[in-house]
Amino acid sequence: MPMAAMEIERLIREAIPDAEVTITDLAGDGDHYAARVVSPTFEGMPRVRQHQRVYAALGGRMGGELHALQLETAAR
Repeated sequence: MPMAAMEIERLIREAIPDAEVTITDLAGDGDHYAARVVSPTFEGMPRVRQHQRVYAALGGRMGGELHALQLETAAR
């Protein structure tokens, strides 16, 4: 079953409360999303670590409920 964009946003905001989160459904199928996550807590953190924090927020749903996520992160 596909994952709703609002659920993705909720999970990320719960794990990274100060984040600005924008979710875009890339294919209109509820299965392929793009996420832009901007958080001051990413300051000085390597991009790989930023992405790991976002994936951790999704709690293992990648590859299951959430088929594909194009991820962009930034500190500001």
